[in-house]
Amino acid sequence: MALNQEGILLDSGTNELEVIVFNVGNGTYGINVMKVREIVQTQTVTHIPNSHPHIEGMIRLRDEVLTVVNLKEVLGCVSEGDDTQDKFIVSELNKMKVAFRVSGVSRIHRISWEQIEKPTELSQGLQSATTGVIKLDGQMILLLDFEKIVVDINPSKGINVEQVRKLGRRERSHKKIVVAEDSAMLRKLLHQTLAEAGYEQVTFFENGKEALDYLEYLQTSDEHTVEEEIQLVITDLEMPKMDGLHLTRRIKEDDDFKRIPVIIFSSLITDDLYHKGIAVGADRQVSKPEIVKLIEEIDLLV
Repeated sequence: MALNQEGILLDSGTNELEVIVFNVGNGTYGINVMKVREIVQTQTVTHIPNSHPHIEGMIRLRDEVLTVVNLKEVLGCVSEGDDTQDKFIVSELNKMKVAFRVSGVSRIHRISWEQIEKPTELSQGLQSATTGVIKLDGQMILLLDFEKIVVDINPSKGINVEQVRKLGRRERSHKKIVVAEDSAMLRKLLHQTLAEAGYEQVTFFENGKEALDYLEYLQTSDEHTVEEEIQLVITDLEMPKMDGLHLTRRIKEDDDFKRIPVIIFSSLITDDLYHKGIAVGADRQVSKPEIVKLIEEIDLLV
């Protein structure tokens, strides 16, 4: 099953996404279609000695060698013994391709980001494994945090403050930055890395709606323009309530906001999807976890 990315959500900034629903054991989960390159039948997996317990091995898919991550191991599912209906979801994130083993794939749903809720604070295990919860057709679908799954296996694929320190001593900047990022872990890492890079006046929000509400609040001020209060916006793409594409579009369509530079910082910045950021007017697009490139683009824009 190949997925034509050009035909998926052709209109950028609609605050919608398409979710592929799949099963792992008895659980029902989802993945953003934009992360998926294709879904294939399982094949013989070559074992990798001394690899992480969640890595099943490697497969060769046409001319590419892909690492296979077994989501049954990641989620602690008891093996049913029969894996004849298993599928590999081939995903591209953080500029690398990974095949995830799942028990089966059902269908694709088109929904609004407004329908996605954050896991409750009481569900700590759920919070660490998922980015959101969708209630659909009487069932609860959990959006898995695939980026965290990859970083847990290979921490080098995450944001590293040491990379910023290699840039050398930096002068402290008085520029004010807004960041929209739903992951608490990434908000903390971005706070550390931006501060190390000299940017200490950073205001964080959990989603695009909260960031836009803040800009609109500043818009009511009689003393300062929004441009005087905010010099840059950094946004993730996947966020409950309002995604980064819709946030960028709303900023660039508003006469009071449109001159504020916007950087999209996401694991979904790929050659196939780059045009979506361009369509909504993003000034720059940087793939996670390229934090040094993000800092360099900030330096140029502010």
